[in-house]
Amino acid sequence: MCGRFVDPNLQSMGLDTSWLKIDPFKNWDRRYNVKPTQDMIILTPDLEPMVARWRLIPSWHKGELRDWKATTFNARIEEAASKPSFRSVWNKGRCLLPLSGYYEWKGEKGNKQPYFIQSAGNEENLFVAGLASKWNETLTCTMLTRAANNTVSDIHHRMPVILNTSEREAWLQGENDIDLGASIKLKHHQVRKFGIRDEGEEIIEAKD
Repeated sequence: MCGRFVDPNLQSMGLDTSWLKIDPFKNWDRRYNVKPTQDMIILTPDLEPMVARWRLIPSWHKGELRDWKATTFNARIEEAASKPSFRSVWNKGRCLLPLSGYYEWKGEKGNKQPYFIQSAGNEENLFVAGLASKWNETLTCTMLTRAANNTVSDIHHRMPVILNTSEREAWLQGENDIDLGASIKLKHHQVRKFGIRDEGEEIIEAKD
């Protein structure tokens, strides 16, 4: 499960950055403690940047926003195609979620240690497989997860589906291989414990 992440460095997207001239992204304040239900940047299949609320609400939900209680900010890639909350957008709601890293916690309940997890390569930003759903007038999204590979399994048994360059295109074009993201190389370090409202670059600094 991934429940917190750091915004991407918009100057290092590895893509055509001409879209940064388009509001509201050129003045986007980078955040280091993004939580479910907050807005995030997503990339559509044609790499158009949009803003979506991080916690997918399926289009068929008839209640109020506050009535949706399911923890749909993550979706297991092994199950999403058949899950009622996700199956309607499995083929038509593909997107990428750019981020520069994410957090996981390890240890006993009440004394868990946070870790910051990021790319082990030269590319600063990570691109995660996602699904987007339009509910009423609100665009919402979820982050796909998979079984952790050996670069992060000592921290948590799950990880986001982080795609390499060829996998990004394949995902957006409809690839259904649940092994996507298996080869990504990550690194991690301990960070100081932080609260839900804490913010700033110091959050990702290595713990002394």
